[in-house]
Amino acid sequence: MFSKVYSAAVQGIDATLVGVEVDVSDGLPQFNMVGALACEVKEARDRVRTAIKNSGFSLNPKKITVNLSPANIRKEGTGFDLPIAVAMLAAFGIIPVERMKETLIIGELSLNGEVERINGVLPITLAAKMQGFKRILVPKYNAREGACIQGITVIGVQNLKEVAIYLNNPDTLESEYVDLDEYLEQKKGTNSIDFADVIGQAAVKRAMEVAVAGMHNLLLMGPPGTGKTMLSKRLPTIMPDLTLEESMEISKVYSIAGLLSPDESIVVQRPFRQPHHTISAMALAGGGKSPKPGEVSLASGGILFLDELPEFNRNTLEILRQPMEERYVSISRLHGSYRYPTDFMLVGAMNPCPCGYYPDRNRCHCSEKQVNRYLSHLSKPLLDRIDIVMELSPVHYKEITMDRKEETSREIKERVEMARKIQMERYEQENFMFNSNLTPNLIKKYCRLAKEEKKLMEEIFIKFRLSARAYHRVLKVARTIADLDGAKEIQMEHLSEAVCYRSLENKFWGEAHYE
Repeated sequence: MFSKVYSAAVQGIDATLVGVEVDVSDGLPQFNMVGALACEVKEARDRVRTAIKNSGFSLNPKKITVNLSPANIRKEGTGFDLPIAVAMLAAFGIIPVERMKETLIIGELSLNGEVERINGVLPITLAAKMQGFKRILVPKYNAREGACIQGITVIGVQNLKEVAIYLNNPDTLESEYVDLDEYLEQKKGTNSIDFADVIGQAAVKRAMEVAVAGMHNLLLMGPPGTGKTMLSKRLPTIMPDLTLEESMEISKVYSIAGLLSPDESIVVQRPFRQPHHTISAMALAGGGKSPKPGEVSLASGGILFLDELPEFNRNTLEILRQPMEERYVSISRLHGSYRYPTDFMLVGAMNPCPCGYYPDRNRCHCSEKQVNRYLSHLSKPLLDRIDIVMELSPVHYKEITMDRKEETSREIKERVEMARKIQMERYEQENFMFNSNLTPNLIKKYCRLAKEEKKLMEEIFIKFRLSARAYHRVLKVARTIADLDGAKEIQMEHLSEAVCYRSLENKFWGEAHYE
């Protein structure tokens, strides 16, 4: 007898429909599986056979052939265990075949028949809805995650026996339901940290406001104890709340990486990823034998914070250049190409030298060669992709003891949201929404300068020996500053402030550091 069950395979951040076909015929007892299978899928043969036996089902010795189609797509992961088992039970007449046509099934089986959690349920459920399926059976652990996709019935199952009973009698299990609006409001809550906690550093806070408003990459430099990490961790508190569309896009990446839990079915807070400086290039960019998203993709829609930036392997840092520019990363393997989003804001923090106190020669005893070697970990092409570079100075005693109320994250966030709204309206006809995404051609359209402003930019270009990329980035930052001021055109003060955010680069990274 022949039966067919539908499942899905995750490719990148999307899922592709997979047909699980089972044929049972007379002949020498065998269990064959075909269809471009990875080793973990081939191992399903033993898991499924044992799980069926331990679930109380008795199958006659037959020749069993399992095909996962289409054969040109490589099948990876353990999520095909449950659909294979169900298709086998249907082929033996234990489960009615009619119920399979509008049902997609996914899940891993343990040897005792329990259905274990899997990764990628969110994109699989979305694919099932887009393909017109009425229901999807997923592991109970992943049920709330799948239920975040509206318009399809999501059934959470705990074991194979429960699945068989449900497919014979649909009234035995209830579907999972998540009220997305209520869930988002409940999970947003309030932040336990605030910019008001940081004393002083007004210029740095202003630079951070500009950076978040236009999604500009930011580098903080200063001696130990000046608040680089403390300030960086508060950046998400001034970023606009995630829209439902953004939340779903980010959640798909986290679902594939296996970072969603039943308590957090979708991501509702802006990501803030802080990998250690010993991270490998593959862990940062993504990849592996079975490609998975890296930190650059997990930070998409939020912030990738690299503390002690020069301590990272230089080759690892160079990998950031393409994702920062293209806003996606492509990972090619023999069996296919995988594409993940990398729309993150890079925030780096570093000391100016190995001991941390350069150029204060009263405290810094590093030689010029040591300083140059330390700074040379950041290449010029990477620095050109950082829009804002700020130096932090130690906070004075009077500032610490002064009874002054600092500006809260909420107040800064309101100005950021206003600037973001201006950008969304301006770029309504474009395929992006932030000033940092402007291409050279679009800079000419949206960053026009009057006669005096053009003259100032010419002087800046010559004085600071700007590259073409650095020149464009000054204009992008100036456009964001103008948006924060509510100005339609870029003015002299906006250009002056924007170039101040790059002047530190010239101070520390002169030509001598790259000879």
